Amino acid sequence: QVQLVESGGGLVQPGGSLRLSCAASRSIFSIPGMNWYRQAPGKQREWVARITNGGRTYYADSVKGRFTISEDNAKNTVYLQMNSLKPEDTAAYFCNAWGTNWWGQGTQVTVSS
Repeated sequence: QVQLVESGGGLVQPGGSLRLSCAASRSIFSIPGMNWYRQAPGKQREWVARITNGGRTYYADSVKGRFTISEDNAKNTVYLQMNSLKPEDTAAYFCNAWGTNWWGQGTQVTVSS
């Protein structure tokens, strides 16, 4: 079992940036990968990005070129750098240990002028 805690959300203007963090309660090195998902009001949760324990990264088409997922194994933390934010990026963002039902509580990102 791993506890995941997201942070870093907030209100940002269109075109702005935020960096989300997902802190794990223990080493994530043995986990095959970590995901970020998001869920907007009234919509299904959608996958955003993944980083494998080998360092490979994958992105949804909607965020490719704007978002970057990374990890710091020494800190047991995964990050999501979000640039050029758009109003349609507004959602609650969740991290997930790939292949498990381990989820954080989410952090809200609102993109609005």
